[in-house]
Amino acid sequence: MKNEFTLSEVFNSTASEIYNAWLTSDGHSAITGSTAKVDGNIGGKFSAWDGYIFGTTLELMPNQRIVQAWRTTEFAEDAPDSRLEVLFEQIDGGTRVTLIHTNLPEDQADEYRQGWEDFYFKPMREYFGQ
Repeated sequence: MKNEFTLSEVFNSTASEIYNAWLTSDGHSAITGSTAKVDGNIGGKFSAWDGYIFGTTLELMPNQRIVQAWRTTEFAEDAPDSRLEVLFEQIDGGTRVTLIHTNLPEDQADEYRQGWEDFYFKPMREYFGQ
């Protein structure tokens, strides 16, 4: 049973710009094209896509790493949060963003992987360039 995946892409921006956008309401809304509410501190709550996605930020390494307890309204009420780790690596030509998403509900990893591509990476390519 597959309940995790890793997804990576390079964006034409600095690690700092992407990291800071991810962790602010205005920035997150801008890079996805949908209203988000983000408290960018450890223990801070976030929601995106009209509350479909929500959770808590667990760990931060500025411009390098974000770890969040992450879930959607489709998770069963008694299901544990999934774990989202977002890594930012400054490379020649931009920043590699790698998502490591684990502890997803059984057999939903492919669905969420496609969601990250469609609702995050695609609009981020348009916002930051590729």
